[in-house]
Amino acid sequence: MNLLNCASSLPTEHNIILAVAPMEGVMDHTMRALLSRVGGMDYLVSEFVRVTQRRVPAQSLKRLVPELNNHCQTPYKHPVHLQLLGSNIETMAKTAAEASLAGVTHLDLNFGCPAKRVNGHGGGSFMLQDPETLYQVVKAVRESLASNIPLSAKMRLGYLDEDLFFENLEAIEKAGADTLTIHGRTKKDGYGPAARWEKIGEAVKRSKMTIIANGDIQDRASLERCMAITGCSHFMIGRGSLSNPFIFRELKGGASGSLSELFELIELYINELLQHYDDFATLGRIKQWSAHLRRDWPIMADNLRAIRSTQHTDQLKALLHTMQKSEA
Repeated sequence: MNLLNCASSLPTEHNIILAVAPMEGVMDHTMRALLSRVGGMDYLVSEFVRVTQRRVPAQSLKRLVPELNNHCQTPYKHPVHLQLLGSNIETMAKTAAEASLAGVTHLDLNFGCPAKRVNGHGGGSFMLQDPETLYQVVKAVRESLASNIPLSAKMRLGYLDEDLFFENLEAIEKAGADTLTIHGRTKKDGYGPAARWEKIGEAVKRSKMTIIANGDIQDRASLERCMAITGCSHFMIGRGSLSNPFIFRELKGGASGSLSELFELIELYINELLQHYDDFATLGRIKQWSAHLRRDWPIMADNLRAIRSTQHTDQLKALLHTMQKSEA
């Protein structure tokens, strides 16, 4: 496909919809607030709330996803969708009812997580091996959730292979989901091979649901390729938002992020994390984020070893100030 020839048919930056992906262990309420501060996204999805053999009550949901206490918005007024993960039909349905009581404005179901600890208990992408159970879970949640609350789901192309992809797509749609995010890899793929956007495009042609493309969107060029191949106008970005926290603003036609703005953002994040975590945990979060930032910011790659060697946030801040001065 000649992307240049089809560029005129692509959606403009003003009518694409961009979402922040629910990355477990990374995209907690502090990171959601930080990205929201920069802006450009249309909404964010919470890390999954695990539902096992017991329902999760409304108060617990509010504790786990603090934006539920703020009309399901970040402090900067971007909507946050609550995501649930589980395979028990009864407890998922009961937790959906609790989500309604908690004031959720949009509920999402996770059938895409590839983590062993999740799949080992029958959740996440493990469920893509059983379209019937997938259907029953989505159906039960839809029936328990208040009728005015939209229901979406997130899935991969499959578990070990793509053989059940279209059956899973049909199961989720028939069960009552309005929207489906598709990550263009199987669970077995992990994050290794390139996302297969063409498969997402096939889903767009077959389904009446709104399809959201996810996987390997890192910048404007990759977004435009994904648009051309999938036909989507809705996109979800995960790792690309960690390597470039300004990506949503930039894709919506806003100013590019500068190095000085990045350093300001990192220091703001350190201070915010210290309001919720101890120094050790805060340091761990920043080191984790720095590993992502090195992809788009050479100065972070050059200094990653030094960042990882810091033992206290004050030491880290001093290093960051030195790094910034060296670039001035």
